[in-house]
Amino acid sequence: MSALCRDCLTELQDERRCPKCGGMRIVRHDELFDLSIAHMDCDAFYASVEKRDNPELADKPVVIGGGRRGVVSTACYIARIRGVRSAMPMFQALKLCPDAVVVKPRMSVYVETSKRIRALMDELTPAVEPLSLDEAFMDLTGTAKLHGAPPAVMLARLVKRMKEEIGVTGSIGLSHNKFLAKVASDLDKPQGFAVIGAAETDDFLRDKSVRMIWGVGPAAQESLDRAGIHTFADLLRWDQRELSDRFGSMGYRLWHLARGQDKRKVSARNPVKSISKETTFFEDTSSLDLLDGHLWRLSEQVADRAKATGKAGRVVTLKLKRANFSLISRRLSLRDATQMADSIYSTARGLFDQVGDQGPYRLIGVGLSDIVDESHADLSADLLDPDAAKRRKAERATDKIRARFGSDAILKGRSMR
Repeated sequence: MSALCRDCLTELQDERRCPKCGGMRIVRHDELFDLSIAHMDCDAFYASVEKRDNPELADKPVVIGGGRRGVVSTACYIARIRGVRSAMPMFQALKLCPDAVVVKPRMSVYVETSKRIRALMDELTPAVEPLSLDEAFMDLTGTAKLHGAPPAVMLARLVKRMKEEIGVTGSIGLSHNKFLAKVASDLDKPQGFAVIGAAETDDFLRDKSVRMIWGVGPAAQESLDRAGIHTFADLLRWDQRELSDRFGSMGYRLWHLARGQDKRKVSARNPVKSISKETTFFEDTSSLDLLDGHLWRLSEQVADRAKATGKAGRVVTLKLKRANFSLISRRLSLRDATQMADSIYSTARGLFDQVGDQGPYRLIGVGLSDIVDESHADLSADLLDPDAAKRRKAERATDKIRARFGSDAILKGRSMR
């Protein structure tokens, strides 16, 4: 069986301890040096960056998010052990973990850290497909001759450099396609390195829950439950036409994934199509005050991401999910593309006012689409809102102050709801 010491990158022959450095962090697999499709996922990324920048937080439970009426964006693993999860209301997180240190997100710092990680990945292969700031697919097929080492060694070197040079950790999933590589990256977090080989794919998947499939949310899961589909073994009992008739295009995808088949290529050229943020409530709500507070925070997060990546969008989308999982989606095309929180929020609030009395709601989301470069953003004066230019100028000034003195330097009242 092939083996690799993750500490000193020595290729081994199934030794339990590395003979070179004495390390015990050994990854073993028959196909370890034959596989080349990987998924790298940073470990509790935002919280890891905060601990890196403030060593006093190293051994403390850290939660990234808003005030007591806000929600958890990210929780470190210490906080997760206490039951804290992303999208959990902050008051509930603090009940579970009263000694948690709550930190406001610093999106510009996370973006800069993400760029440094991306630069390390680009050194390995041109085929890097980012999914978000903290995760990406990589295809290292054909790179062994270039680097003088198989992909597994280079991936172990990547996360080693991330920790030593950037101060954040990540987990690697290695397999023969994108679906299984992403599944593998979740198997051994944090600081994991998991492998799913071609020979073991069927046995590995058979008894696993279909919830493991990326993109199967609560509504899709409810449909699968009604059909008696809970595991991959249940999926295997359906033929392709039956699944397609019952679930449409998702059925076709499910039939192939049930067999561990995924022909999607890792593509570095996929353009950014949208920027969105959403939150799921632990208790359904019709509170206009609470929903408005979330609308502002989500709009601000979308704007922060757009500004950090130099993008803007011409279409604002509002997403609402009712208690019965039915979905309401509204969108409005703007005259000019925007990256301003004020414009995104005012548009989303207008959309919400059209449908907001149909709650209670379990989820709310805000998005930007029809993405363009920021040079095309906010070019025209708004004759119907003569104060819009002043608010944009004030927002730019606020951004500069927050970038210099921290995200808590200036807060809007509605962000505290």
